[in-house]
Amino acid sequence: MSETTGASYAAAGVDIEAGDRAVELMKEWVKKTQRPEVLGGLGGFAGLFDASALKNYERPLLASATDGVGTKVDIARQLGVYDTIGHDLVAMVMDDIVVCGAEPLFMTDYICVGKVHPERVAAIVKGIAEGCVLAGCALVGGETAEHPGLLGPDDFDVAGAGTGVVEADRLLGPDRIREGDTVIAMASSGLHSNGYSLVRHVLLNQAGLALDAHIEELGRTLGEELLEPTKIYSLDCLALTRTADVHAYSHITGGGLAANLARVIPDGLHAVVDRSTWTPAPVFDLVGRTGSVERLELEKTLNMGVGMMAIVPEESVDVALTTLADRGVDAWVAGEITARGEHTTGAELVGDYA
Repeated sequence: MSETTGASYAAAGVDIEAGDRAVELMKEWVKKTQRPEVLGGLGGFAGLFDASALKNYERPLLASATDGVGTKVDIARQLGVYDTIGHDLVAMVMDDIVVCGAEPLFMTDYICVGKVHPERVAAIVKGIAEGCVLAGCALVGGETAEHPGLLGPDDFDVAGAGTGVVEADRLLGPDRIREGDTVIAMASSGLHSNGYSLVRHVLLNQAGLALDAHIEELGRTLGEELLEPTKIYSLDCLALTRTADVHAYSHITGGGLAANLARVIPDGLHAVVDRSTWTPAPVFDLVGRTGSVERLELEKTLNMGVGMMAIVPEESVDVALTTLADRGVDAWVAGEITARGEHTTGAELVGDYA
């Protein structure tokens, strides 16, 4: 009788041993994110967080968010750089959570790959862990999934979910905003993690630029610019709420500045942002000029140099700007809250960039 080899998970393309090695490699980075409320270690079926830590709250509200980093992962794949994309993931999740005034508590991640390369997966988790430290939250668990046949051997994607907490009477948002409030802009670190489908189409597909090409106006290679990690504002925003009377925040992500700012503006009020108060970084002009992209289209797609906005009463402006400056955050007065006119919407940009 001849022996035949039966089907196996490994033959189907899933390498369990490689997955186990990836977990071992990432453990040291996950440990760096631990908060005292976290119970257990990496490898369990669920991450545990001691909710009794919230007993000092009168009425704790849990805030949650989930997100990914979009097609920016393809830039990381092409360059073979995997330890920065995690910063982007944490920023996209935790900076959404801090908008309502919530303190980030913990996060989980999901990494999907065509083939597990343990060192690559560990590098991605390293970036996520470093981002969690910058956001002040714990990385309590995650999942690495191998999808042979659906993704190529070098393809991957990342997603994450996070949880935060805020005292009910300190919840920030539209209900606090008043006519006469001031809009403060906080500079982005570049493109962040939105609009990369447009950016890649214009710069790589249409213009045929190489990622390793040095771009004079950027002062570095195109790849270095496009992989610049998203700035994480969580701890800066929490510090600001402790020193100033913040009414609301707006995280500038997909949809651009005006659309995201409008999400926190209540009925009857209108945010006017003056473009002349800042100059967008050169990468925004590069995309617009190279692709002949109209300004309105750029502004609907990219952050144009502003990653977070705070809305504060006029009397809190000076202390707010001082607090942010002390923390190394480039911030400036960018606009104001006015009464909504008959033909105005929640937010608009006026004037020309400086």
